[in-house]
Amino acid sequence: MNKAVFRRNTCRLCDSKKLEVALQLNATPSGDAYVGLDKLNTNQELYPLDLVLCKDCAHVQLYDVVNPDLLYGNYIYTTSISLGLVEHFKEYANDIIASFKPPKGSLTIDIGSNDGTLLKFFKSHGMKVLGIDPAPTASKNANEAGIETLQRGFTLELARKIRNERGRAMVITANNVFANIDNLQEVIEGIGELLALGGIFVFETGYLLDLVEKRIIDNIYHEHISYYAVKPLKKFFDRYGMELIDVTRTESKGGSFRAVVQSKGGQYGVAPSVSQVVNLETKGGLDKLNIFNDIANEINDKKIKLRNLVCGLKKRGKVIAGYGASVGVTTLIYLFDIASEIDFFIDDNPARHNLFSPGHHIPVFSSDVLYERKPDYVVVLAWRYAEPIIKKHQAFLDSGGQFILLLPKVTIIKG
Repeated sequence: MNKAVFRRNTCRLCDSKKLEVALQLNATPSGDAYVGLDKLNTNQELYPLDLVLCKDCAHVQLYDVVNPDLLYGNYIYTTSISLGLVEHFKEYANDIIASFKPPKGSLTIDIGSNDGTLLKFFKSHGMKVLGIDPAPTASKNANEAGIETLQRGFTLELARKIRNERGRAMVITANNVFANIDNLQEVIEGIGELLALGGIFVFETGYLLDLVEKRIIDNIYHEHISYYAVKPLKKFFDRYGMELIDVTRTESKGGSFRAVVQSKGGQYGVAPSVSQVVNLETKGGLDKLNIFNDIANEINDKKIKLRNLVCGLKKRGKVIAGYGASVGVTTLIYLFDIASEIDFFIDDNPARHNLFSPGHHIPVFSSDVLYERKPDYVVVLAWRYAEPIIKKHQAFLDSGGQFILLLPKVTIIKG
């Protein structure tokens, strides 16, 4: 892909051309493209952020695909710093080992392995492990930590090479990455080539039902080009000689599901959970446009309330900070159009400190600055972590500062 962005006109799961716009958010730069002082004069291009619904299989996806080299070339996110994710992956590995009992010494491959956090736990169970991830920093960190990682994207060609050199894998995982892949059909073919007899493919991804029910709109950004429900995926796997046999909903990333897939006719039966979640999706109207129209109306209402609040505070000379400097924060800042009202961001990830936000170039500092600069208000952009953030900074409230929550509803928290 040479262009910065291209518009896809077919469904990633079923190839249908019957795509209809479900939800249009404001265009943003690459959400994770926080820059240093040397890049402040660089213009960061805005890319469309439009969700479409496939009228044939009901898969929800982004129309536009941003060149992966632009998204991941300087990718700085690491699994180990994400709140609660390390413990989640430890339990995840324990569950897979206990439930499916892959032989010790057999191969586990993680597609999109980041810094190797999940593979570390499989390795502790005596499994051979191999990570695959295109991000240079994450791959380097994983290799330095003793988790062999190939700095590459996953392709059919690579799958065949690994199979020929290392044999087939009993466990293949892909977590918080399945939504990032445009060439899904090639990836599934590659997994089929690699999967051993009796092996399983396990993936976790954000769940469209949770996004819709909890309004997790900050999970919509260019890296996530698919927003999965189980029903369309069940049909997709069936097309490629694979079978979805189990689904577990999790709280990871605000609302996800873990699915287990085997080659069709494999040794495991299909769990009741599969039909149960499909029924929930049907009741939730995920195959209809109505629910997305409701979300658009709610977004507009919240935008009006939040802008009225923060614009009024700025006119009174108040200093306003934003708490959170993640990829999803970029979505929120552009969606609610509040960049000019935010004086600076604070974030608990040291990798973000002293960088500047995508597009608007708002500076990012550590939370120590909360007590040094003493802003009057802090908008909690990392809204799903509002409770631990506010608890951690009770001293800010006690000193007269106030938090502003924007989701699930616009609220002011005083000491």
